[in-house]
Amino acid sequence: MLSTPLGMTLIRVEALERSRLTQPTNAATRKITAQPKIAVVPLKAKCSERRNVKVAARPAMQRNADGSVPKRIAILVEPSPFTYVSGYKNRFCNTIKHLVEAGCEVMVVTTGRGVAWPGVDSSALQDAPETYHGAQVVSSYSFGFPFYPQLPLTLGLSPRIYKKLAAFKPEVIHCSTPGFLVFAAWVYSKLLKVPMVLSYHTHVVQYAPKYNLWFMVPLLWALIRLMHTAAQLTLLTSSLMRNEFKAEKAAPEETLHVWRKGVDTEVFHPRFRSREMRKRLTDGHPEDPVMIYVGRLGNEKNLTFLKDILARLPNLRLAFVGDGPSREDLEKFFAGTRTTFVGMLHGEDLSAAYASADVFVMPSETETLGFVVMEAMASKVPVVAVRAGGIPDIIDSQGKGGFLYESGDVEEATSLVKSLIENEQFRDKMGSEARTQVARWDWRAATLHLLRVQYPMAIARFKQQQQQAEQGAATPAFA
Repeated sequence: MLSTPLGMTLIRVEALERSRLTQPTNAATRKITAQPKIAVVPLKAKCSERRNVKVAARPAMQRNADGSVPKRIAILVEPSPFTYVSGYKNRFCNTIKHLVEAGCEVMVVTTGRGVAWPGVDSSALQDAPETYHGAQVVSSYSFGFPFYPQLPLTLGLSPRIYKKLAAFKPEVIHCSTPGFLVFAAWVYSKLLKVPMVLSYHTHVVQYAPKYNLWFMVPLLWALIRLMHTAAQLTLLTSSLMRNEFKAEKAAPEETLHVWRKGVDTEVFHPRFRSREMRKRLTDGHPEDPVMIYVGRLGNEKNLTFLKDILARLPNLRLAFVGDGPSREDLEKFFAGTRTTFVGMLHGEDLSAAYASADVFVMPSETETLGFVVMEAMASKVPVVAVRAGGIPDIIDSQGKGGFLYESGDVEEATSLVKSLIENEQFRDKMGSEARTQVARWDWRAATLHLLRVQYPMAIARFKQQQQQAEQGAATPAFA
């Protein structure tokens, strides 16, 4: 197999993985029987936590009569949901967990240790845990993305990884995009002759103008088309993103589907509301109203917009939870205002930060979905967000757990925030409605739909393409 042109691609990058080639493969991790077994499960939402709790795993899931529901799934994702905090961290962590609980064998290939840029935080450039909720995890040699050095990416091509995947025998390869790992997913899907599912999470087309890279937009759409036309199924995070992919002909329309959303309403819960955390968010002024933003601090998030809201509401405070390449610039921009930069939070600290705020604000117009919006709503915190990206898929009715304002309309945004911070009863009602809204979105249901409906779509399309190819090859040239 490795003598083919695709196989030779793997050999050329073998040097990057040389230090890993001697690592043993534990084939026992692949075996799943119909008997309940004991699995090691990390607690709560932080994927990298390795506290062990013994729970009985569910019996292996049976195939449908037509054999279309896969039992062995390879997930290729960058950056690692186990070591890097990103918008889709919880999506992949919960998907892996619930696939295993449904009786599937899962192998995850993701970013690991690698080359870091000098003077840059390289904490995410580390190997993932070897297992997660019973899934086998394979770390790939990584590097910091030149335009954002803290972001670990990987080529993912090596004989070591190919051998592990070949031994695992996946029935579906599911890869996150955009990134570099998708090219490895394409190579492996061709070599192993299995369908490829791509899920699109970061709308880089909208990021480019924020960094004055307008000229890159046509090229980025061309790369997206190149990637997604090769897939048997493309999963988008919102109906708006699906419509945009359809309009741009980024992939065949019949392959475009929405990956259902979910949120853990036990991890993000109003019971975590804390006076101590509120003091932290307000720089020691817990009696003042506070709006919070959670997420990456980058130019594309349009965070400078919030300064105009602060200027119009004298008693209001703002808390930024998160980090990113624009933090230093934002600290200078908001100097002298009632703004607190809290930094990165995890686990119960993050849950407490959400629950201890009065209003959650989302000015970013580049969100493909906006998990942080759902996490705030689950924490019983009403949301004020721009009407853009995938957010209208979450707040689909004005006043049902949150409000949307038109892009750039600071007066409308200010009015909405003011209505919430000045009326505690109204704010509490909106928060309760927000939590009721997100209670409909369950990770287990979303994962079972992926497993039983969407993955089989990819398998069926792959089989159809194979049959068409075989029929074409069997037709005489001059028939």
